[in-house]
Amino acid sequence: MKRALFPGSFDPLTLGHVDIIKRGIPLFDEIIVAIGINSDKEYMFSLEERKHFIEETFKDEPKVKVTTYKGLTVDYCNEIDAGFILRGLRNPADFEFEKAIAHTNRTLQNIETVFLLTSANTSFISSSIVREVIRYNGDYTKLVPDSVKVK
Repeated sequence: MKRALFPGSFDPLTLGHVDIIKRGIPLFDEIIVAIGINSDKEYMFSLEERKHFIEETFKDEPKVKVTTYKGLTVDYCNEIDAGFILRGLRNPADFEFEKAIAHTNRTLQNIETVFLLTSANTSFISSSIVREVIRYNGDYTKLVPDSVKVK
């Protein structure tokens, strides 16, 4: 089975994330969307909310599963028998950052990273931009799937 892990904080899930997951579905038998837990980081949305956003968005896609994890991503890949890490690239800065992580991951474990370029219509979206729009009461709904709701 070709299982890929798509790790992130997903604070919140964006249309860019959705684009990468949807385009990854034909490439893998299963995509595990894994929310990394970092106790040192302050999140806008709770872990339960972030998990719900993803589960609701992909409720009709049996190849997509949602989990949470702590620790090194490669260790979690090993734990769930995922041979691939799926990542999206928006720009050259993303590539340089992700390339270093991919090399490190391959050194630590026999894990391949598969990069997909974001679609042109979502390449400008990041979770940090969405959070900023939300903080200032902007219309964030054009940047996230319908499942993402601010209370």
